Amino acid sequence: MPQAISHEFSSSVKLKYVKLGYQYLVNHILTFLLIPIMVGVLIEVLRLGPDEILKLWNSLHFDLVKILCSSFLIIFAATIYFMSKPLSIYLVDYACYKPPVTYRVPFATGVEHAKIIFRSNPKCVDFLMRILERSGLGEETCLPPATHYIPPRPTMKAAREEAQEIIFSAMDSLLYKTGLEAKDIDILIVNCSIFSPTPSLSAMVINNYKLRSNIKSFNLSGMGCSAGLISIDLARDLLQVHPNSNAVVISTEIITPNCYQGKERAMLVPNCLFRMGGAAILLTNSRWERRRAKYRLLHVVRTHKGADDKAYRCVMEEEDPEGNVGVKLSKDLMAIAGEALKSNITTIAPLVLPASDQLLFFIILIGRKILNLNWKPYIPDFKQAFEHFCIHAGGRAVIDELQKKLQLSAEHVEASRMTLHRFGNTSSSSLWYELSYIEAKGRMKKGDRIWQIGFGSGFKCNSAVWKCNRNIKPPTDGPGPWLDCIHRYPVQIPEVVLL
Repeated sequence: MPQAISHEFSSSVKLKYVKLGYQYLVNHILTFLLIPIMVGVLIEVLRLGPDEILKLWNSLHFDLVKILCSSFLIIFAATIYFMSKPLSIYLVDYACYKPPVTYRVPFATGVEHAKIIFRSNPKCVDFLMRILERSGLGEETCLPPATHYIPPRPTMKAAREEAQEIIFSAMDSLLYKTGLEAKDIDILIVNCSIFSPTPSLSAMVINNYKLRSNIKSFNLSGMGCSAGLISIDLARDLLQVHPNSNAVVISTEIITPNCYQGKERAMLVPNCLFRMGGAAILLTNSRWERRRAKYRLLHVVRTHKGADDKAYRCVMEEEDPEGNVGVKLSKDLMAIAGEALKSNITTIAPLVLPASDQLLFFIILIGRKILNLNWKPYIPDFKQAFEHFCIHAGGRAVIDELQKKLQLSAEHVEASRMTLHRFGNTSSSSLWYELSYIEAKGRMKKGDRIWQIGFGSGFKCNSAVWKCNRNIKPPTDGPGPWLDCIHRYPVQIPEVVLL
C-alpha cells in the first residue's frame, strides 16, 4: 500500500511538472523564437567587423523627400491608432451600504415570524426552516422595517423610504471617500430590478443631490441580480463617447415590495435569501484620475439565454393562485445557470487566458464542435488568469456549483461565502461587498486581476474583469461594510444550522 501511494504521488508530481513546462513553453514561444534570431544577427555583426559595417552604412543613400514622407506616414498612422484606441475606464472608488443593527433578522426572529404568519400551515414553516438551515446565511443579515411587522406592510411609502436610505447612504459614503462634488457627475445609472416607481430612482437621486440639468441619467429595472454588471457595461460605453467624464453607478434591490405573503414554496425561497444592500461606484475616463483609481476595467462579457423558454421563465415574477405577487424560482435554475456560464466562459476565455490554455481550449473546441469527437469539455484553469474571484452570492448552491465547475479552492470563493453569511443575497450589489471583503483582508495588490460573475433573470450570465491599479491597504476608518467585523472572518459555515 505505501508503495502504491508513493507511485501515485510521484506520477502526480511528474504530471504537474510536465504541465508547468508546457505552459511555460507556449506562453513564452515568441521569446524562444526571437532569441536564436537575435543571437544569429549579433554573431553576423561581430563577424563583419567595424570597417565593413561603416562601408555598408556609407553605401546607403538617403533621400530627404522620402524621409519626410515616411516620417509623415508614421506620425499619421500613430495619430489614427491613438485616436481610435478605446479610452481606459477607471474605477476610482466605491461604497457599500451597511444596514443598522436594528434591522438585523436572526434565525430566531425569522422562525418566530414564520410560525405566527403561517400558524395554519405548519408545512410552510417546516419548509422555510429547512431553507434557512441550509442557506449559508448568518445571524446578522438585515431586512427593512416594513418586513419586521406581523404581517409585513409592503407599502409604496415604505419602499421609497428603504430606497432613499440605501441609495443616499451609499452615495454619501462615495462622495466622502472620493471627494467628488455632485456637480462633477456627468452620467448617472441606477439599477433596481423589481421596484420601479415614478418618478424613477435616478430622478430621486438627481433631486436629492441637485445634480446638473444636462446630466445623462438612466434607470434600469427588471434585469435581475446581474444588472450591476450591465450598468457597468452601459457606463463603459457612455464613457467611450464622452471624454473627461465621471459616471456614478448605483446598484441595489429594494426588499419591501418583494416580500411574498403567499404559500407557494417556489416563491417563498427568495424571502429566505434576499436581504438589504446597495453600492455606489464611481467610474471615470479622466487620465488625471489614473493614479488614485483603484482598478482599471479590462473586459465586460454579457451572455443572454432568453431565447430559450426554460431559461426565460426560470426566474419569473408572477401571481400565485391566491393573487399574491412574488418571484418564482424554477427547479431548473442551477442547470440553466450552468449553461449560461459555459457560454460566457467560451467568450471570455480567449480574452484572459494565457496562450497555453487558449491552445488547448481551441483544439478541444474544434474536436468537439467540428470533428464531432467524443472529448470531454476542457475547463480552462482560470486561476492562471485571475488572482481573485467575486461570484454572485445568490445562495450556497450557486457558490458550490461555480466552485466545482471552475475548480476553485476554498480561498477563491471565501469572499462570496462570507458575504452571503454576513449580508445575505443583496442582489446586484453583492459583487461589491465581496470586493470590499478582499480589500479589508489586505489581499489586493497592484496588478491583481479580478473576475466578477453575476447571474440574473432572463436568463443572463455577465462577467467583468478588472485589474488592480495600486496596492490597496485595508481601511481603518470611515465608511465600510466590513470595518467592525472583518476580524471575525472567515468563519466556519456548517452544512446545516439546527434551528
